Amino acid sequence: MGMQRQLQCFFLLGTVFVTFFIICWNEERDGTFHLHTASASSQDLTHLKLHQAHRRRVIRELCSANSSLNFKEKLITFDQIPNKALDHLIVDDHHGVIYCFVPKVECTNWKRVMIVLSQNLKAPNGAPYLDPLDVPPALSHNTTLHLTFNKFLRLYGHFSRPLMHHRLKNYIKFLFVRDPFVRLISAFRNKFARPNKDFYREFGSTILQRYANISNPPDSAQEAFAAGIRLSFTHFIQYLLDPQTEKEKPFNEHWQQMYRLCHPCQIDYDFVGKLETLDEDTEHLLKILGLEKYIHFPPGLKDRTSVDWERDWFINISEIVQSL
Repeated sequence: MGMQRQLQCFFLLGTVFVTFFIICWNEERDGTFHLHTASASSQDLTHLKLHQAHRRRVIRELCSANSSLNFKEKLITFDQIPNKALDHLIVDDHHGVIYCFVPKVECTNWKRVMIVLSQNLKAPNGAPYLDPLDVPPALSHNTTLHLTFNKFLRLYGHFSRPLMHHRLKNYIKFLFVRDPFVRLISAFRNKFARPNKDFYREFGSTILQRYANISNPPDSAQEAFAAGIRLSFTHFIQYLLDPQTEKEKPFNEHWQQMYRLCHPCQIDYDFVGKLETLDEDTEHLLKILGLEKYIHFPPGLKDRTSVDWERDWFINISEIVQSL
């Protein structure tokens, strides 16, 4: 129970924002979106509306001042969010869409979709990419290819916040989340379970020193792996739960809490998908955007971290938490 309570306070908000938005939009010739009725049966439509209403109510309750879940970010206004904390909100003015990306939640493919929508990247033939599958995955993370809210101050000066508010009011806003514990496992597997020179240099060697009692860790990830020195998932969790960690620098985006990346208490998202139901949610979202005939969403990873792994990976964590 100790482990669950502490970790839930740490990462809880990732799983409660699981909903889909059933109101669909249609893109007309003038490039604006207009409301129209979904093609689903009235019974299905009613069920989905009720499901969405429940999820939106849960979000409001968790973000209310009376909620038993306390975190300082829930009570601030949107204008009180630091500009640098708005860097995950990608804007597409062509289609009236705002996407908040969460690393380790299919964000590479959704960024590829946003590049196609914005037409900010040209293919080798000189024409804009029309298929997300054709966009090189590595380029999807190039920040120069995305218009994000944190860039508005430089672009628009003192008009930046009013322009953000206008888009938040009029654009379709969406994000995808996943089980926060599984997201941690995925981040660990991707960044530490195999040699990664950047993450080893910035985080790995420090974690080995502090939590694995290795006073002089190897200089590089390759040397560490060759010597059989690897940080464990337990060491990683110790690092995250140590109060000293965030005093030194903010969490990396790959394990930063989802509510700190996307600010759901300040932004009223129209659509919140979940990685565990990616195919179904993506189909609904593309219909909402009126893009189901034009956008083919890239397939996800076959070796994706599964919810089934959670028990095995966290089995030894409670003792660590109790020792902190």
